Amino acid sequence: MHTRSIGRRAVKANYGYEDGSGFYYITIDGDACVDCAHRGCVSACPQGVYVIEMDDYDDHVAVVREDVRKRLREICAACKAVAATTDKQPDPPCVLACESGALKHSW
Repeated sequence: MHTRSIGRRAVKANYGYEDGSGFYYITIDGDACVDCAHRGCVSACPQGVYVIEMDDYDDHVAVVREDVRKRLREICAACKAVAATTDKQPDPPCVLACESGALKHSW
């Protein structure tokens, strides 16, 4: 198991964009993500939005693929729509699969 050293700053990465219709960001808390052995977000996302990469601290964390960052509203729309219509699934599958609570959607 890999853990971060004491005293390291919290690292939160924001992936996405904003336009006239709103703000569309996925935030990943790197400190929470680094300790996750499951990587459930990667397999839970039907659109393949997430990949695991090495960060600036040489830790492997989830990131949003660069080629989808400016299309999150469109790409995540189906999962967000399903989540919005049911009380049993208030969040999209990637957020539900994130055991460490590292993922947040802004919209």
